[in-house]
Amino acid sequence: MAARFNLAGFTGAGYARGGSAAKQVAWLTTSGLVLSHWWCPPKVRARVLRLFGAQLGENVLIRHRVRIHWPWKLTVGDNSWIGEGTWILNLEPVSIGANTCISQDVFICTGSHDHKSPTFEFDNAPITIGDGAWVAARATVLRGVSIGDNATVGANALVVKDVPADQVVLAPAARDVRRERG
Repeated sequence: MAARFNLAGFTGAGYARGGSAAKQVAWLTTSGLVLSHWWCPPKVRARVLRLFGAQLGENVLIRHRVRIHWPWKLTVGDNSWIGEGTWILNLEPVSIGANTCISQDVFICTGSHDHKSPTFEFDNAPITIGDGAWVAARATVLRGVSIGDNATVGANALVVKDVPADQVVLAPAARDVRRERG
């Protein structure tokens, strides 16, 4: 059977890292050796992220073990929190509003691939999370999504389309299927 994709032909078309190779290496080294560890104070994390081009408001709290792919593609508003273990895979810009809480182990991913492309090229899109929003523990937010102001995304939810302002979206809850079958 013939393979669906010719990955050897992948070009990476449509994706710009936004920083020189030296800047990328410096960021990945600094992030891995210093910023992700518990002993690095949050104010130092914020200062270093700003040095690498992140646009952070006042009083932004970034906990340890947070992974940010490219800080120069990140904007965070005043008084927002990014919880321990969060991964922001921002191949494209990610904008997080003011007074917004991104809880522990959230995955925010702007990257994807075009499954119709014979060489599996990128199909990336930015993500916007509004003011006063809460993305709860272990939720996943995928490319091209906007989460409105004051919206809540429940724990473990998979967000693949826009969430309007003031909306609450939850993951399916566990249920006892034995009782449902009767």
